[in-house]
Amino acid sequence: MGYLLYSISFTLLVVSTALYLTRSYWVPLLPDMNFPGSSYLYARLPSSFASDMENGFTSSAFDLSGNVSAGDSRAGLDDASKREIQKIMKKRRVNFDEARRLYTEGRFAKNGIAPDGLPRDPKFVSFSS
Repeated sequence: MGYLLYSISFTLLVVSTALYLTRSYWVPLLPDMNFPGSSYLYARLPSSFASDMENGFTSSAFDLSGNVSAGDSRAGLDDASKREIQKIMKKRRVNFDEARRLYTEGRFAKNGIAPDGLPRDPKFVSFSS
């Protein structure tokens, strides 16, 4: 009987550890479970340029104070981009401008564009005056 209890405990520990380590892959596949009455408790606050400034997503080269002072009612910066830029800032310990540059160059590389803005397509022909 003891072996059965230990075997079940060990199997549960291994499965739960594997699920925890791979949660970034399977959690997005789960359906949104909205329990009655819980939607107002943990609703995500709408993003704005003021909150973006408070979170450090501004600099002298990328100034959001004009948007805030003008009363811009748009939602602010893209949430997915902000998360990626914040990861770069924390991982590489760089400021906002450098992280934004690295993020943009990474997006360029994914789309086949060189850091100078020219396409990497070998058939690309450019005429300059």
